[in-house]
Amino acid sequence: MPDHSRHSAPVLQALAFPLWPLLVTMAMQTLATMAVFAIPALAPAIGRDLGVDGVLAGYFISLVYGTGIMSSLLAASAIHRFGAMRVCQAVLAAAAAMLLISTSASLFAFAFGAVVLGCTYGATAPVSTHLLVPRTPPQIINLVLSIRQIGVPLGGVLAALLMPPAALRFGWQSALLGLAVAIVCLLLLLEVPRRRWDALPGAVGQPRSGSGRAVIEMLRSNVELRRLSLASVVFSGLQLCFVAFITVQLTSRAGFGLVAAGQALALYQFSGMVCRPLWGWLADAGAGGGARRLIVAQGLVMGATACLAGHFGPQWPVPLVYLACAVAGASANGFTGLGYAEFARIGGTHRTEATGLGSAAMFSGVLLLPSGAALLVTLSGSYVLAFTVLGTTAMLAALMLAVTTPVPRN
Repeated sequence: MPDHSRHSAPVLQALAFPLWPLLVTMAMQTLATMAVFAIPALAPAIGRDLGVDGVLAGYFISLVYGTGIMSSLLAASAIHRFGAMRVCQAVLAAAAAMLLISTSASLFAFAFGAVVLGCTYGATAPVSTHLLVPRTPPQIINLVLSIRQIGVPLGGVLAALLMPPAALRFGWQSALLGLAVAIVCLLLLLEVPRRRWDALPGAVGQPRSGSGRAVIEMLRSNVELRRLSLASVVFSGLQLCFVAFITVQLTSRAGFGLVAAGQALALYQFSGMVCRPLWGWLADAGAGGGARRLIVAQGLVMGATACLAGHFGPQWPVPLVYLACAVAGASANGFTGLGYAEFARIGGTHRTEATGLGSAAMFSGVLLLPSGAALLVTLSGSYVLAFTVLGTTAMLAALMLAVTTPVPRN
């Protein structure tokens, strides 16, 4: 008799693909991220009405991610107590609340709104892991989590494309209100799957004993988790440094026009968005030695491109700059899906807590490294030192991961 098991495996795997949980978590991540970046996207109009410099939007981002560090670490406890879908709804409620608070048009309102959103924003990745990992065949887990992570750059792109035109036509406050309405609509729609998904055995219950302390204990006792967390701080911080500095550097030091510099940044973002599922697919296929070795390769490449980026100048051909930005986007802007999959793998039965730790590490990098790089640029008067330090640190972090022996799933 012919053996049909080999041919039926891909079919079964496709049938097990967690389509609806993936769409739900992507939608949550996209709209929550869109809310975060709506304020910077509208910063010129907001700053003009408030009589302040629009650059203050940077502090808004810092408040969201700074507060998000704590919500990342505490997310597992809330998920175990109330259910992942209820926490997902809380993320959306906080995003809508931030937008509504911000329409009162005061600096205090923006600061308070940022803290409100940050109190739940760190739960986006733990919620997604909690919902997706049990429903996903191990053979495609890297692909699924990488696809889910597309919601972050997609939210940023949608905020940049949709919010300014809406503000020009209706006013920035109405633009924020429109986004809040869309978020509330999704929040209400999620009540349908919530009744089913949070009702599954073991989906909701009392928080595990010491869920918050369990994260710290995992970090203390697991060298693999410590090193991945440290690398995540560096990689995510470098990712945001590219976003923060590339256009300014290209226009002020390399003779680029604003449009050309914007195209370089768009290429960086687009490359990361496209490559995230590709990296996930390669990791699941075992190409390059799996997820861990692919992350190591990404760290080495992003470090090398950062060192190159520090030397961007008028002598650089435009296509070469664009190529460097695309490679940086594929690596620095493309590692997070694999990173979260590795946190989930190491965490095993405590994957929700481990993913919360991963979010906290990445948020810490976003909070600390861009400001540190800005200080180096200010002190040296050049981008060479800042990008060289960042690039070298990323390569060292990659080598540190390369010598770490992976442990089996708990």
